[in-house]
Amino acid sequence: MKNAHQPQSSVWLHIGSGSFHRAHQAWYLHRLLAKGDNSWSIALGNIREDGVPLLNALQAQGGKYVLETVTPQGEREYETITSIQKIIAWDNELAALVAQGADPHTRVISFTVTEGGYYLDNQFNLDQQNADIQADLQGACRTIYGAIGHILARRIALKGGDITLLNCDNLRHNGERFRHGLLQFLALRQQHDISDWVKNHTRSPNTMVDRITPRPSPDVAVRVAQATGFEDRVPVMGEAFIQWVIEDDFIAGRPHLEEAGVEMVESVLPYEEAKIRILNASHSCIAWAGTLTGQRFIDESTRTPSICQMAYDYVTEDVIPSLTPSPLDLARYRDVVLERFSNPHIQDTNQRVAADGFSKIPGFITPTLQECYQRGQTPRATAMLPALFFVFMQQWHLGLLPYEYQDGILDAPAVHALFSSADPVAQFAADEKLFAGLAGDKAFTEMMRQSVERVRHWLNDAKRV
Repeated sequence: MKNAHQPQSSVWLHIGSGSFHRAHQAWYLHRLLAKGDNSWSIALGNIREDGVPLLNALQAQGGKYVLETVTPQGEREYETITSIQKIIAWDNELAALVAQGADPHTRVISFTVTEGGYYLDNQFNLDQQNADIQADLQGACRTIYGAIGHILARRIALKGGDITLLNCDNLRHNGERFRHGLLQFLALRQQHDISDWVKNHTRSPNTMVDRITPRPSPDVAVRVAQATGFEDRVPVMGEAFIQWVIEDDFIAGRPHLEEAGVEMVESVLPYEEAKIRILNASHSCIAWAGTLTGQRFIDESTRTPSICQMAYDYVTEDVIPSLTPSPLDLARYRDVVLERFSNPHIQDTNQRVAADGFSKIPGFITPTLQECYQRGQTPRATAMLPALFFVFMQQWHLGLLPYEYQDGILDAPAVHALFSSADPVAQFAADEKLFAGLAGDKAFTEMMRQSVERVRHWLNDAKRV
């Protein structure tokens, strides 16, 4: 339904209280409030207990917090965000979250749970062996599927009405992939009545989201206090650039998002392909390479010529031919992305961006590898990215990374076993979860050997500089 007038009390429930939501979706809803449109507000909750301190701090501040944005030139702006008007207390059963999701006034449920939070295999089917999925199949609430499953069961019982389920994570075809995983989850629980209800009474539009949002450092609160006088316990900061593209397919009405700058479209496909392959994959490339050379921040790694060249070559040689024709100027998009990554004022860490590599390779990188081969081209520039990750994880295996690597689907014993095997590169290249149909291919394996050697030579040269 487009531009439907909603009652004053319409609620947008968001699951995932991290920085990105508060710098992105909450900012857009705040813009509408600032324009005088108070027909929608956000209720914010979390699946995991680790969000409790932040939720408590937001509750103490009445849901308000300050967003700091900064341009590549160092111009900072401060805005008090007011769109989060209800904080949902966390409990083991997620009772308050389920109650809010079932409330008829809740018309949209959105979520940011990271790429790994969807537990999908390389065929984008639910990873049924994952311990969290197994727990939720038995009735727990550790994953987005368990939480949404409980919410929908209660919503149906209370006749809460139709609802839009909106994925706001960097996952290709994110609405479709979440929906497929949810329906598989409900089938495994034999909740066929809920599954039928989902098909008839929900929508899951695909979206593309973009704003670089690092984990806030203590400096942010200091600058916020100096600039605004507000002693904010949970400020958030991000780059000045922001973009949100959504397929206009909402079943129970929506805010007038286009009036806040959201691009409402029929298909997000060209936007998300460009963003995932050019921005997200390059980001990971720079983070893995920068970590290996002992650098802490994305901007210093991007300004390192040999690292920036790897990302530039990957996009120019392999991605742009794969995505052409496109309604976007892909070369300009590449250049803008690298300029954004070079912003020295963001202080985004390689640690944050390097996370979740086991989800990012199949999601961000493998499609370009496959399409290059389909064109009869050897994807040498793209192969450097999984090769960087291989060397990065070898350092993790040896205990030599300068920080704790975080990955929602890391199988630590399996990775240690891989690097203890007789031929780690061949075993890595044969991983179907990472490389789908290329796994075990002789030519691909040989190219990975060459790429790992290129990374090692590059690393030796970089350390000598």
